[in-house]
Amino acid sequence: REIGSIVRSLGCFPTEAELHELLAKVEEEEPTGYIHLEKFLPVMTKVLLDRSYRPIPEDVLLHAFEALDENKCGYISKEKLVKYLTEE
Repeated sequence: REIGSIVRSLGCFPTEAELHELLAKVEEEEPTGYIHLEKFLPVMTKVLLDRSYRPIPEDVLLHAFEALDENKCGYISKEKLVKYLTEE
């Protein structure tokens, strides 16, 4: 269930459909909710080397930060960013 977080932490941003395809490649015959590292590593290495998933476009990231910039001052304070990332 954490596969999306793991893949995204590696700089890949697949769609939900692509994530399900990736999961099908690394899951056991009988899904247990766990993925063995020895199955995950070769698949993820290929994904990274092939650059299979595009990164999030800059305009999408900018829009996300603009939405968090309540005062429209062009920046977010460190404290607010930490709050958003850890509490919300």
